Amino acid sequence: MVSTQVTDQSLPTRPERMGRLPYTRAHTRVLLGSGTGWALDAMDVGLISFVGLAIATQWDLTRTEQSWLLSIGFVGMALGATFGGMLADRYGRRTVFALTLLVYGLATGASALATGLAALLVLRFLVGIGLGAELPVASTLVSELSPTRIRGRMVVVLESFWAVGWLLAALIGFFVVPLGDNGWRWAFALGLVPALYAVVIRWGMPESPLFLERRGRAEEAEEVVRAFEESAGVPHEESRALPEAPPRTPGMLWSASYRVRTAGIWVVWFCVNFSYYGAFIWLPSLLYAQGFDLVRSFGYTLVITLAQLPGYALAAVLVEVWGRRATLATFLLGSAAAAVCFGMAGEVWQIIAAGCAMSFFNLGAWGALYAITPEIYPTSVRASGAGAAAGFGRIASIAAPLLVPVILGAWGNAALFAIFGAAFVVGAVAAYLLLPEQAGDALETT
Repeated sequence: MVSTQVTDQSLPTRPERMGRLPYTRAHTRVLLGSGTGWALDAMDVGLISFVGLAIATQWDLTRTEQSWLLSIGFVGMALGATFGGMLADRYGRRTVFALTLLVYGLATGASALATGLAALLVLRFLVGIGLGAELPVASTLVSELSPTRIRGRMVVVLESFWAVGWLLAALIGFFVVPLGDNGWRWAFALGLVPALYAVVIRWGMPESPLFLERRGRAEEAEEVVRAFEESAGVPHEESRALPEAPPRTPGMLWSASYRVRTAGIWVVWFCVNFSYYGAFIWLPSLLYAQGFDLVRSFGYTLVITLAQLPGYALAAVLVEVWGRRATLATFLLGSAAAAVCFGMAGEVWQIIAAGCAMSFFNLGAWGALYAITPEIYPTSVRASGAGAAAGFGRIASIAAPLLVPVILGAWGNAALFAIFGAAFVVGAVAAYLLLPEQAGDALETT
């Protein structure tokens, strides 16, 4: 029997019951389920930086055409992030998560059959729509299913699967892409894996009880909470009703209560996207342009990618010790210093050392950013707010790959990475001054 929901204020709400649970195997399943999808996303984004260079060489693409190949996916990601969050607030986090995996998995697999640039650009746009919608939805789901005391850490651990996916892309780039003219096609064909995984996600992942209760599905919400309590060996309780949520308005993200944090999170997302994708999407091509052959440029990128893992690990600890804002700002300042050093590097060891530092700090910053983003909004607009911030940030990820060859041609490598460093500094200031600190606080349920 499902417990009756009452209004006794001495009783906990369902989110409070979820928030005070210890970490259990049920949480591990959530992390593995969401994280595997996240890693497959990263693999797809990383692949284009390796595959793009191979295609540009085989098809004799100009720098401008190569820029569009790298950027078109981010156009789709901007739209996907914005509308995916809205759909998740209406139809559920789990459902949209599975749908996005299906969309980008099928589009990536189909890219293996592309015979010209126009068809490949269309498919990469569709890939971007699925990918852009999935990331903020997955982080929202994990945030709403996590114990309060380690919520930030769980989201950073989720984000750390990005390094796993990017590492897979680097391995595919190193071992598969150089095999022959069809190496890049085999790399894209591996993108069909997410389409199969979408079926597992749809039926194996729990839905957010916060979302279910706000949609009037209290019995389903209770079933989810009870499943986590059983995993923890905690006795079931009755729940009091959530307070009535105020009417959701189209401009809620920019209302007096949220406008400062919305402005802050949008600035941070824009700056991080601009510098990260400007640097890392072009990294194999930049190394190739400096005289390293295809295999060596991919090999150096693989080494640099490995530095993402300790960056995530440290961020996962610090978000609960220092808090979200301080961790995010510190890692962004570290990213700025590393970017400037990378721009001035000349020797191989300097390139690898500065690249590893940039990878370490930048991906730690991404972990903290994904931890704080869903926390700053109430349940009714949490996925929408996270999606809107991600969507705005994707504008920068569209522009950066297009601007890289222009800036390189005009001012050179040092100036390019100095600009990336300046963007990181702006993001650090916005994070520290404009965002609230939510470490240890329960999620806003209205």
